[in-house]
Amino acid sequence: MGRRPRAGVVLAAVVALAAAVVPAASAHEGRAAPKAPATAVLDGARLQRTKIRLDHGDAGLRHAVAGLTARADGWLDQGPWTVVDKPKPAPGGDVHDYLSQAPYWWPSQPATADNPWGCPYVQRDGQRNPEVDTGTDRQDVEKVFDSSYDLALAWYYTGRKQYARKAADVLRTWFLAPDTRMNPNLDHGQFIPCRYDGRAIGIIDFSQSYTSVLDAVAILDTGAPGWSRTDRTAMRAWNTDFRDWLLNSPFGTEEGAAANNHGTFYDMQLAALAYATGDRDLARRTVLDARSRRIDPQIAADGTQPQELARTRSWHYSTFDLVAYTRLAAIGRHVGVDLWAYRGPDGQSLFKAVGQLLPAATGAAPWPYPELEFHRFAASDVVHAAADAGDRAARAAVPKLEAPPGGDLWALRPAAEQLDSIAG
Repeated sequence: MGRRPRAGVVLAAVVALAAAVVPAASAHEGRAAPKAPATAVLDGARLQRTKIRLDHGDAGLRHAVAGLTARADGWLDQGPWTVVDKPKPAPGGDVHDYLSQAPYWWPSQPATADNPWGCPYVQRDGQRNPEVDTGTDRQDVEKVFDSSYDLALAWYYTGRKQYARKAADVLRTWFLAPDTRMNPNLDHGQFIPCRYDGRAIGIIDFSQSYTSVLDAVAILDTGAPGWSRTDRTAMRAWNTDFRDWLLNSPFGTEEGAAANNHGTFYDMQLAALAYATGDRDLARRTVLDARSRRIDPQIAADGTQPQELARTRSWHYSTFDLVAYTRLAAIGRHVGVDLWAYRGPDGQSLFKAVGQLLPAATGAAPWPYPELEFHRFAASDVVHAAADAGDRAARAAVPKLEAPPGGDLWALRPAAEQLDSIAG
């Protein structure tokens, strides 16, 4: 699955207006010197420096802040969302259990009274069944991930209290409030009607984006209005329970053994959860193990990712896997592991993997592998990440990148996201 694009393209007039009012709003509401958040993926010290630059009137940041606040404004009248309001509970009957449906599985028979689902279901790789977006929690949880991240960042950079309070309400409703909270497991992720009540593969519903929630919480923990010490303690407890489920459940064990992007994202999520819950040793081990466990078998000597190239959406999945790798490398920075510096026995490296995307990412050459829906901007964040890590070719490519819908926000949230959507 790819992350759903956030709010659409920001209109030029809105950007200009927001850019004009950002400094005034920040000065009006005023804050003490910004703290560096203990983020798991984002570099908290870098966020702090960016905030200080913004407070000192750095005009180069105004356009990006305008785009970010436009997104945050769009969330203010939405949600909060809850796992308990789906039409039917997950198999087993507990409405607090998360439920999603396998996206590429389709009914093979017409629905009848005796066969209401149209079973058996058959797989169509890369073709998303629209029914997965109704009757389950998938779309709502993506809104929780995206809104809490946008709102927390917007509060941090502008000091506007309504952003923090809305982010807190979203997080409390989905994860903490007794009547509406989600149980800390993914026992029923990506179920297939008439076939499986849940699958290990469903863990990617969270692993692709939940680390943004961890960073949103860390940002709010710097003193956001509406986010209390009780909230902070309860969220840490939820994350600890979820971390332990990932480590010890049969589904977690199975997903951790996956050889493609699912395994990479599992490692990224586990390392981030370990770091956020105070288990730095587990975070460090997870990043270290990814060298031989992930990079060596998944990335070829020429930088291609053979398992991702075999997909009908080979560009999407090649960039998708590198989102996980670059975010895992960012976590490694916090625990003393330089994943960018690693070279495998055949010369494999993250730099080579990103380099393999550069011709298509810059528009210099077409993507030579199967792709049902090519979006050049999908690679923009991973190229930014490689450039920041010191790769000269990536640095040279940055000015040639295509901005994603809504604009390039790398200056404000320098961690790769999946910018295209498998649902598109």
